[in-house]
Amino acid sequence: MLLDRIDRRILSLLQRDSSATNLALAEQVGLSPPACLKRVKRLKSEGVIAREVALLAPERLGQLLHVVVEVQMERDRKDLYAAFLQRVQNAGEVKQCYQVTGEIDFVLIVVVPDMDAYDRFCDKVLYSDPNLHKFRTMISRFRNKFDTSLDVED
Repeated sequence: MLLDRIDRRILSLLQRDSSATNLALAEQVGLSPPACLKRVKRLKSEGVIAREVALLAPERLGQLLHVVVEVQMERDRKDLYAAFLQRVQNAGEVKQCYQVTGEIDFVLIVVVPDMDAYDRFCDKVLYSDPNLHKFRTMISRFRNKFDTSLDVED
């Protein structure tokens, strides 16, 4: 799908605040409200806007551990990776999963209430995978930056 300057501006504004009214959005991009709404609907139907969510403030939800886990697999085979990825998809503790290049194969972002919950996650997801060679755990002390936006404007 070809995105023009106005599409990119709409996307940028929606990433900052998806609850903005169509009228406010139209004013900011210089379109009539019907034309703006038509573009937003097209961006949704084409899958450019995958979904709209509410971002929560974890510091307001009580104590949570944010854990970065580097995973190295024993063998490099698609079927074994697929089995691991299925296990990760089914684990609610895993909030993000990246398949990466280099010495490690996957980076996971895991959120749990405490170390006991992290140990249970390790048993359920990591230790139970016969193809897992090793993993490294890094506990986040502070989340200094968190941004879900993509740079879509020219």
